Amino acid sequence: MTRRKFLGTTIAGGATVLAGTVFQKLALAVTSSATPTTFQMGGDLSVNRLGFGAMRLTGQGIWGWPPDRENAKKVLRRAVDLGVNLIDTADAYGPETDELLIAEALYPYPKGLVIATKGGLTRPGPGSWVPNCRPEYLSQCVDKSLKRLKLERIDVYQLHTVDRKVPIEESVGALKAARDAGKIRHVGLSNVTTQEIDRAKKILPIVSVQNRYNITDRESEDVLRYCEKEKMGFLPWAPVGGSGRSSLTKGGNPLEVEAKRHNVSAVQLALAWLLQKSPVMLPIPGTSSLAHLEENMAAAKLQLSPDDWKRIELTKS
Repeated sequence: MTRRKFLGTTIAGGATVLAGTVFQKLALAVTSSATPTTFQMGGDLSVNRLGFGAMRLTGQGIWGWPPDRENAKKVLRRAVDLGVNLIDTADAYGPETDELLIAEALYPYPKGLVIATKGGLTRPGPGSWVPNCRPEYLSQCVDKSLKRLKLERIDVYQLHTVDRKVPIEESVGALKAARDAGKIRHVGLSNVTTQEIDRAKKILPIVSVQNRYNITDRESEDVLRYCEKEKMGFLPWAPVGGSGRSSLTKGGNPLEVEAKRHNVSAVQLALAWLLQKSPVMLPIPGTSSLAHLEENMAAAKLQLSPDDWKRIELTKS
């Protein structure tokens, strides 16, 4: 969701007040449901299905350190306090600063915390993203991420994109070598098609896929269905539409009327929809605001009735 700046001297108190209000509102909207709250990633990593995407804990253009570094660390710690045990990042966020920030805030890591990072995109400048998935480069990326995150092994390492200049078999081959060396526990993919997943799976097991997906952008529906069939985690990036015109944080969005009917925000409704859309869905909403973090995490309390589902499922951009 888009991020607003809060005064550092009042944010903690403001977030606490908002959290109480948010949870009270959601309590009125909750219905009984058997929606699972955890997912077994790779068969041996139990993660709470609503995670945290750390990309927004950087400077403008996903570049450099955040303007308020201490607040960014507070957000990470609060996310863990609220039950997050899956944090998604990448070496390209900052670049590098996001991984360093996670280690500053959370090391030594709580037991059971899964940090999923990515490699394969370079950053020539703010707002610029250039693929480099050559095996030798990816091998260096893994080693550098291990050092920045202060880890001996990365639980989930994701190929950030597919480099059209490099066959995906060669890229994931480098990650297989890192896994065989004990540097990676599991491998995931990002920004891929079902055909590319098939090709990668011939080299090594794939435990997760991270593609753009939200209630108004379902272009990766076939990839989601593939993940369901194969029991792979699906991490939707931009789960509430990103920060552009399609953001569900903006007025006049297609969920606004339904959200008011439930007495919750459109963002919370969008996250609840994702969680009930599929048992393999692992949303990773990100924010640099403590108040918005509280709001996002409260969405896990909201359960949609069959009638609610029908109305929301038909939502168009």
